[in-house]
Amino acid sequence: MRALLAANDNGQAVALTRICMLAVSELVVSGAGITLMDRPGAPDAQQRLAHATDAVAAGLEELQLTVGEGPGLSAVTGGVPVMVPDLALATARWPAFASGALALGAAAVFAFPLQLGVIGLGTLDCHRATTGSLSQPQAVDGLVLAELAFEAVLDEIAGHPPDDLGWISDIHAEVHQASGMVRDQLGVSMQEALLRIRAHAYANDIPLAAVARRIVSRQLLLGTQE
Repeated sequence: MRALLAANDNGQAVALTRICMLAVSELVVSGAGITLMDRPGAPDAQQRLAHATDAVAAGLEELQLTVGEGPGLSAVTGGVPVMVPDLALATARWPAFASGALALGAAAVFAFPLQLGVIGLGTLDCHRATTGSLSQPQAVDGLVLAELAFEAVLDEIAGHPPDDLGWISDIHAEVHQASGMVRDQLGVSMQEALLRIRAHAYANDIPLAAVARRIVSRQLLLGTQE
């Protein structure tokens, strides 16, 4: 797997991008994404989408951030892979995520934690447009790719404070900025601010990023126009 990763190094794509590309080809999935977290499971945990191979993968990561549940979150907080070969059967486990993921076009999801011992950095999430399990070799490849992603993140962390994820190109950057604005406007914690943004997005069936963009541009003030 390391040889394949090196062979896909064109000098431009960063390691996490190449790992997602390998996940698609080696696990025979429709798409993949890597989300990194600081203090996963903690009330003030932050999620940052480092890379997604396609719109569905990005949508699944945003959906998990919006509803606060899903295979990636379960994998990184539990420290074990989460395999769901038929997402339609997971509506009781993740009622909000499962219905939204099915609407996006995902039929099966597989999540591998980026973890070593008690240290968890995030998750490698894969999806298929059709139902079906990963084969044993594919599942092993997923674990190896998650380990390589863990190593790649550690390499990037060098020179940065351990709780600083600002160096990551974050598709959800506006969500964090909007959370800070809501926190200051309403005098609440960052956790409650994010929950309010999530609730507004979910209740109005609007993408979380779109709600955050309206807050940052001051077109929406939560608490008065919800």
